[in-house]
Amino acid sequence: MSETSTKRIALNDFNALHLLFGNLDENIKIIEKHYDVNITSRDGEILIKGNEAQVNAVAEVIQNLIAALQSGETIDRQRIHYVIQSVNIGDSSKLEDLNKTFVCVTAKGKYLKPKTIGQGNYIKAIQKNAVVFGIGPAGTGKTYLAVAMAVRAFKNNEVTRIIITRPAVEAGESLGFLPGDLQMKVDPYLRPLYDALYDILGADTYNNYKERGLIEVAPLAYMRGRTLDNAFIILDEAQNTTKQQMKMFLTRFGFGSKVVVNGDITQIDLPTGKKSGLVNAIEVLNDVEGIHFIYLTERDVVRHELVKKIITCYDQYEKKEKNIAEKKQAQKKNLTRKNKPNY
Repeated sequence: MSETSTKRIALNDFNALHLLFGNLDENIKIIEKHYDVNITSRDGEILIKGNEAQVNAVAEVIQNLIAALQSGETIDRQRIHYVIQSVNIGDSSKLEDLNKTFVCVTAKGKYLKPKTIGQGNYIKAIQKNAVVFGIGPAGTGKTYLAVAMAVRAFKNNEVTRIIITRPAVEAGESLGFLPGDLQMKVDPYLRPLYDALYDILGADTYNNYKERGLIEVAPLAYMRGRTLDNAFIILDEAQNTTKQQMKMFLTRFGFGSKVVVNGDITQIDLPTGKKSGLVNAIEVLNDVEGIHFIYLTERDVVRHELVKKIITCYDQYEKKEKNIAEKKQAQKKNLTRKNKPNY
């Protein structure tokens, strides 16, 4: 039986202590359940009792959560689970940068910061490179953070306009049945981009910028034949571009511009047999200086915790299906070789 160890962490701020523990100690119960330790607070101190290795890990988790609180972050189940995962894999030192990295203030006065190490790397890549590809599953904040960085660059006078685009994959016959002109037909496909802009800028500011031509949200087809100087350009849902569309888009940006391309290569909606322009770009541009690829994972999902579980389950299922298909293909080749006549 391992010897019981005790560790104390001073925290004299009663409000921070309450936020750390949560209502009815719900936050601390998550940590206790995960590590099998006992955590209490007394006279401005947090006491952790249990196995020495577990106690040390919990102390690291709590110190990271306190640092997040002191930087103005909110502690919730998602944040707690992420910090626990980071400590367990030895990434806790990287969490310090998250509390220091600031993107912008939203229309509601919220200070926008990256929530995961992957998101922090994504923001740094956008700051340092002319072209950035953000590749990862749904819910990792690719679109929202790219829009936030575009607004930041615009407000800092680094660019004179923001251009956001995405392919309307279902274009063609289905669009023809929708009412209104072409812009009204493609607006439903651009809705996630409008939502991000409304949240960060506010509806009135966005509409003002749009009327003055400072912000443009348009389908990818509108980019052809243009040269875009001094602009922050975002291509969203890039996995649904063709090779030709991707090449067309990447050759549009001019001097003083920055490009962010986002996509999820596990959710390609192109017709069967048509290669994604995003997948092709990874192969063609991977070693080009000035172009940076950031890969986000299910650990960077900042939506409901079930989204992370759903992504993991689908990934496991798709890998299993791929392995089965590869085995069948190998068996078929072996059978063909055996049955091939010798002359």
